[in-house]
Amino acid sequence: MRHRIEYLLVSAMAFGVRVTPRPLARVAGTFVGYTFFVLDGVHRQITLDNLASAFPRRPMKERRGIARHVFAHFGRLLFELLKFSTISHGRMLRLVDVEGGERVRQAYAQGKGVLFFTGHFGYWEIHAIAHALKFQPIGVLARPLDNPYLNAFLERVRSCTGNTVIYRRSAIRRVLRALDAGQGVALLIDQHILTPEAVYVDFFERPAATTSALAAIALRTGAPVVPVFAVPIEGGRYRLIYDHPIEPPRAESPDPVGELTQRCTDVLEMYVRRYPGLWLWMHRRWRDGTSSDRIPGMFPAASRDAEADA
Repeated sequence: MRHRIEYLLVSAMAFGVRVTPRPLARVAGTFVGYTFFVLDGVHRQITLDNLASAFPRRPMKERRGIARHVFAHFGRLLFELLKFSTISHGRMLRLVDVEGGERVRQAYAQGKGVLFFTGHFGYWEIHAIAHALKFQPIGVLARPLDNPYLNAFLERVRSCTGNTVIYRRSAIRRVLRALDAGQGVALLIDQHILTPEAVYVDFFERPAATTSALAAIALRTGAPVVPVFAVPIEGGRYRLIYDHPIEPPRAESPDPVGELTQRCTDVLEMYVRRYPGLWLWMHRRWRDGTSSDRIPGMFPAASRDAEADA
């Protein structure tokens, strides 16, 4: 019953967003984000603690401003994703600019498939939707939500331009098949994971348990690894950034998986430092133990999404 009620509430909100002009939807999302900043003391404090550790030299006032921006951004993200998934494909294309598109074409041309990676940063979900139109559909690694109705709803959003969602069950085989067919696969690398496959790399000068799947698959298949990021630009539009492919470690590297994972994490950290208000600071990225860290309510996709070690 709880799952059905949650689904009905989200469906009602999605319908409201669908009939709302985009600028007004953005305003509504910002308001929701600020509301959670005020009411959700637990995740507000996690955010402030993480920012204090990452940016110890910045004044408290500045860090608190970044925290407010983070909550506002994720409120907007939710509403903009719901809106973006309902507009025409032609309008989707008019709302995005691409930086580094030639790098994508060169990566596909190698014929080994492409591994795209990012984090819970900027407009990563919108990026994946638009990528299918700009280039070709991809497989998106994700964990299913606990609520099966909401999971089916989110899958419809993610696949509205032809992408497929790859869940953890049999994921490695599906990823390898996709790469063997020359297709792209996207995954996130910034969630704390507890599986034996995790490797510890430095993220903001602190050890963070990170999926080894990206590096292991890249080294096994030779598929190029391309960092991707989506940032907002003027006029309510988005810039889809495809950065330089990550160079693989040398053959004599004593820990090629760890080294490649660190290189990917370094690129992610560079973008988070550049745009600190666009990353999911309310996630307990650095921690020991086995406690779950799920963010309820407005962030179901962010909190339960792709632990990339599928």
